[in-house]
Amino acid sequence: MNPEFDVYDLGEERAALRESVRALCEKEIQPFAAEVDATPRFPQEARDALTAAGFQAIHIPEKYSGEGADSIVACMVIEEVARVDASASLIPAVNKLGSMPIILSGSEELKQKVLPSIASGESMISYALSEREAGSDTVSMRTRAQADGDDWILNGTKCWITNGGVSDWYTVMAKTDPEKGANGISAFVVHQDDPGFSVGPKEHKLGIKGSPTTEIYFENCRIPGDRIIGEVGTGLKTAFATLDHTRPTIGAQAVGIAQGALDAAVEYVKDRKQFGKSISDFQGVQFMLADMAMKIEAARHLVYVAAAKAERGEENIGLIASASKCFASDTAMEVTTDAVQLFGGAGYTTDFPVERMMRDAKITQIYEGTNQIQRMVMARQVLRG
Repeated sequence: MNPEFDVYDLGEERAALRESVRALCEKEIQPFAAEVDATPRFPQEARDALTAAGFQAIHIPEKYSGEGADSIVACMVIEEVARVDASASLIPAVNKLGSMPIILSGSEELKQKVLPSIASGESMISYALSEREAGSDTVSMRTRAQADGDDWILNGTKCWITNGGVSDWYTVMAKTDPEKGANGISAFVVHQDDPGFSVGPKEHKLGIKGSPTTEIYFENCRIPGDRIIGEVGTGLKTAFATLDHTRPTIGAQAVGIAQGALDAAVEYVKDRKQFGKSISDFQGVQFMLADMAMKIEAARHLVYVAAAKAERGEENIGLIASASKCFASDTAMEVTTDAVQLFGGAGYTTDFPVERMMRDAKITQIYEGTNQIQRMVMARQVLRG
């Protein structure tokens, strides 16, 4: 045996960081999770704690006043926050989602304008791609952007905006040339103070209730010309490249939710007595716990592999990125459902966190591309060889 064999070793530094994030989450975020869900309200305590520790947007490069953490570390942070509160995990997750188009394709001037405020925690950023009639079918979007002198004028509506109304910045996809289809879509950065921009009411949701989800509106919204991300007509390419980097973060969120549910279930079955002994002694319960742990561990490794490939900038990572999100989110749904089952009737009450975790897990199978879309992405790449 060779103790220096490091292919699957994440290293002492990452292990120490996980411990640090977990300690912060259990102290500063977990105590508010149930109340944030029940109210519901934005988890400001989580934002404050994550910002103070530098975890709210840990992926932003040092060049732009960020921590410069790698993709695996970013996934670790999201995973550990999601373990105690999925809503709060959308602070680092969506900051990455919203800023990756700028990091990947933005001009140096745009990066300097937007990224430092997100790195400091002064601002947050959201991602605006979907519309009511253009979810999976992104090319059918109706939001338009027209050049007007040195400026751009945006008109339209975007929906399902995570952290809408809390974020200051929004990365927005809009059609600049409807005749060109996928090649007629461009990406822009809009600020909440831009004239003609407004935020709609919050959606009433099954889970992640602490993270507001809204529509955003553009009514002759005027933005400076230098707020375009990349070249005209490259917006959809940037959007898809972004998702290759961020779908593993949804996988990480799902792993965190599942791990939190398993941890809660283990603690409960050890204490719960039936037929004169702990129910953890029953083989049926043990088999359920073993399957839950096995699936979580498999999902975690798949997420980290996908994150590592994205960090290296490997080509054709669509399959592994989709697989990590798809497998981990399916795992989260299965594990949280089993956790509720292990709690019995108590699991169906709000006295314990597993019912919240089950509700939160569902969205991971839907956003950043439904798992049906993920399977289409994977199949196409498999068929291409």
